[in-house]
Amino acid sequence: MARVVSQTKSAAVNPLKSSQPLGAAFAFLGVDGAIPLLHGSQGCTSFALALLVRHFNEAIPLQTTAMNEAAIIVGGADRLEEAILNLKTRTRPRLIGICTTASVEARDEDVAGDVENIKRKRAMELAGTEVVLANTPDFDGAIEEGWSKAVTAVIEAIARPDKQYRNPRKIAILPGWNLTVADIEHLRETAVSFGLDPVILPDVSGALDGSIPEEWMPTTYGGTKLKEIRDLGATMQCIAIGEHMRRPAEALQRLTGVPYVLFRSLTGLENVDRFIRVLAAMSRKQTPLNVRRNRMQLQDAMLDGHSHMAGKKIAIASEPDQLFQLSDFFTAMGAEIAAAVTTTGTSKALEMVPAKTVKVGDLSDLESLAATADLIVTHSHGREAARRLGVPLMRVGFPMFDRLGSQHELTILYRGTRDVIFDFANILQTNHPPNPWPT
Repeated sequence: MARVVSQTKSAAVNPLKSSQPLGAAFAFLGVDGAIPLLHGSQGCTSFALALLVRHFNEAIPLQTTAMNEAAIIVGGADRLEEAILNLKTRTRPRLIGICTTASVEARDEDVAGDVENIKRKRAMELAGTEVVLANTPDFDGAIEEGWSKAVTAVIEAIARPDKQYRNPRKIAILPGWNLTVADIEHLRETAVSFGLDPVILPDVSGALDGSIPEEWMPTTYGGTKLKEIRDLGATMQCIAIGEHMRRPAEALQRLTGVPYVLFRSLTGLENVDRFIRVLAAMSRKQTPLNVRRNRMQLQDAMLDGHSHMAGKKIAIASEPDQLFQLSDFFTAMGAEIAAAVTTTGTSKALEMVPAKTVKVGDLSDLESLAATADLIVTHSHGREAARRLGVPLMRVGFPMFDRLGSQHELTILYRGTRDVIFDFANILQTNHPPNPWPT
């Protein structure tokens, strides 16, 4: 069990984490016809928007209540109502996802009460649009908590609480923030290959996959449909991926009675085998031939990559669930976690990280711990530290703004695990080529 070392610095020197509101907005983007609305200052939204646009290289429908000093002092209910009505009139969204920021949370405003008052007073004007609130202050948590809170809020606000007829072929999948567009598409394809009908929430593969719509859309133009969310109680089983998705899975179970199974990671042979066994049990079908072939390809990749990965020292900095996902996989391949840095110390996933200690900190902490590492694993903001140390960088997570196509990289199931092995081994070979003439 890893020992979690708390943050002791009063400021982040080279920030590692992204904020809760960004994580919540990210999750809302996975719902069809949605617009995330950040309730706070314009600067909070501009920063989140810049990161999302640079990561996906797409237009992102993100809006703000643009709170100024006077509005913060007297209260933001009027600004919030005005923003909601403007969005409804101009863009006609199916869902407005409100993400609170420090500007209103620090004042301890009753935003939930304000939203309920607006929905009751403006029921006629807001007909056909769901308004969902996620309380996500910047000064607490990180992208992982924001994503989880948004998904929980969507389920609690939209899913029908009554127990419904259970479709034996229908399942709910709640992916974590760290799954890419390609990962979610691959999840769906795998479930369908077993004859299952998956409802994925949130489904960023439909909204942020890089496709160009025939006409300009002011909202998201893909993702989980509201009807699918309302009918989640008709699913036979819920699959949650990542410890931070336990909370929305529990909310769904509490509302509808749908049981859930949690996977902390879908990377690595043992983890994927367990997932495939669950799909086979739910569908009562044998594992499809293409899935079995993917498993054999992964086994071959493990044999090919082991000599490159065994004994290597890895320094990782990421959100808790992604930190566990990658460190668990690297150690299974014979590598050693020389340094582990994360954004928040509250996740139970940190206890499972195969390292002596996990430091809650920033990228300057990673830099001080990674001097002897063979590889640094973090997002694009870690490139300066890697350059100064002369250690190669493997880019993972969010944001990745100095590489194209990061959303289309596979990291899970048999094919994704195979690709991670190849990426890892190729980076090491490029930067530390083996001696072709050993003595």
